Amino acid sequence: MKITIINGPNLNLLGKREVDIYGTQTFESYFETLKSSFPTVGLGYYQSNTEGQIIDKMHAVGFTDDGIVFNGGAFTHTSLAIYDAINAISAPVVEVHISNIHGREAFREKSLTGRACQGIISGLGLYGYHLALQYFMQGS
Repeated sequence: MKITIINGPNLNLLGKREVDIYGTQTFESYFETLKSSFPTVGLGYYQSNTEGQIIDKMHAVGFTDDGIVFNGGAFTHTSLAIYDAINAISAPVVEVHISNIHGREAFREKSLTGRACQGIISGLGLYGYHLALQYFMQGS
């Protein structure tokens, strides 16, 4: 099984930015934990602050991978282009948010991209990525 995690803007700053919301762990260190927890999964990881690069990565893996775990960051709430990319690919996508998007600012409550995803995991911290991978392992 091959699954790629795609993180959007500012998620490269995990561990540094708004630690009261996102915690102190970097995603790179958490990714090592995920690889240890799911040794039979070919896990890939990609992060970009650029919308077009995220779309290009979805196109690149979205017809070969068994799934995509996607945290679009702020693009979640604004990007019809990423929504269209998710609809265009054959790999199922699970959207993950570290914080509870429904417990934050009103503009964060709506997920445009989530409508195209199999499901959304929100507010469980980095553990949401673990849960998304478990979902794929159980046959989505």
